[in-house]
Amino acid sequence: MSQLPLQSAELFHQNCYVGGEWVAATSGAKLEVDNPASGEIIGNIPDFDASDTQHAIAAAAEGFQQWRRTSATTRSDHLYRWYQLMLDHSDDLATLMTLEQGKPLAEAKGEVLYAASFLRWFAEEARRAYGDTIPGSTPDQHIIVTRQPVGVSAAITPWNFPAAMITRKAGAALAAGCSMVVKPAEATPYTALALAHLSQQAGIPAGVFNVITGNPVIIGQTLTSSPTVRKLSFTGSTAVGRKLMAQCAEHIQKVSLELGGNAPFIVFDDADLDQAVAGAMASKFRNTGQTCVCANRFLVQDGVHDAFVSKLADAMSKLQLGDGFAEGTTQSALINRAAVEKVQQHYSNAIQQGATRVFGPEPHDAQGNFVAPVLLTGINPDMQICQEETFGPLAGIIRFDNEAQAIQLANDTPYGLAAYFYSQNIHRVWRVADALEYGMVGINEGIISNPSAPFGGVKESGLGREGAREGMAEYEESKYLCMGGA
Repeated sequence: MSQLPLQSAELFHQNCYVGGEWVAATSGAKLEVDNPASGEIIGNIPDFDASDTQHAIAAAAEGFQQWRRTSATTRSDHLYRWYQLMLDHSDDLATLMTLEQGKPLAEAKGEVLYAASFLRWFAEEARRAYGDTIPGSTPDQHIIVTRQPVGVSAAITPWNFPAAMITRKAGAALAAGCSMVVKPAEATPYTALALAHLSQQAGIPAGVFNVITGNPVIIGQTLTSSPTVRKLSFTGSTAVGRKLMAQCAEHIQKVSLELGGNAPFIVFDDADLDQAVAGAMASKFRNTGQTCVCANRFLVQDGVHDAFVSKLADAMSKLQLGDGFAEGTTQSALINRAAVEKVQQHYSNAIQQGATRVFGPEPHDAQGNFVAPVLLTGINPDMQICQEETFGPLAGIIRFDNEAQAIQLANDTPYGLAAYFYSQNIHRVWRVADALEYGMVGINEGIISNPSAPFGGVKESGLGREGAREGMAEYEESKYLCMGGA
């Protein structure tokens, strides 16, 4: 791409950020990055090998020694300045995101604000790394518990939210006093590198925040095999998370994992259907269906099934498919051809098993990476659309009879990230909320992410929490001081 449409051209970097310097791979190896909507090559990035990654770890270790001794107030001030710089450059950050990830520009702008909110939240939390005093077992004994940074941390982030998945981790790590090495997805490195540029402008010391790019297997193995790295945070598939967790066992690294989901979206007979449809649209079709908390299975009770289907199809008809930069676009290109093929496979599998297409063109008619929204009815739990994350704009509806059946269907999965349900009955709200085996539950609400709330799942959807005070605790260790002889 000859010239990027940026107001501040210096935000576009094609080198990694290590120890306060912009560096290429030692071997000179590079990877190309394309625009998923057009296929046009945006630029290239360094393909770091194990030696380059070890250099980044060493830089982070050096940065940690300075950062851990920096006062909480100063760390807070740096994070808040970083937050302000993100707001100042929000249009350019959104432009980079749409170029490399494809999402509609309006959504990209929304993500920038959401991502920045984590830096603001953790800037405030940095001042509140409180400890405890505990009564001693004898009169001359004092017990104190302090909170200390775990050390050098690493983050491996996905392509679907190129900014927010980084700030949610880095904000917490830096607030706690840790340094961090971030490895963004190969498909979306430029947002991460732009964040590194702004971190430098915010005065965050060299080595405290580093961004490296390249082969995820090589970099992941190097990060998990290093005794210097004391913490790994990963957002991505359960299959990869399982491998990384096993690798982290060698040095007993602290691990946070936000993995796959299979979110049920339940609509009971007593739901406000207009509210439920609005929530369904927000949950299912945000980022063209490419979110980890995306509604993956719609469960609708008999009494309102037909009315809900009609209202949802009508709402879907108002979605506009197009390039992320085109005015009015609400659905854009999927990240790559493999994502398109997965939607096609889930659609074919459902149709072969008796599902009915009630809205939208067949996904096999997709042009390039563009897949139009599709609605299916007659879905059963054995179909792939119910067993796997679709990660695309394909919605399937299961009809159910009673509350117990809905809960059984919703929990019939090894995953437990997010769930949603709609009901106006307060007694049902408490019963169902308690019964759902998920880390997060949206009740009459389709958008649940918030920097002040703990984000994470149970079962095979992961370990740990991000955001909230729990997010910073993931990067801290408790130290118990027992003082006798007083």
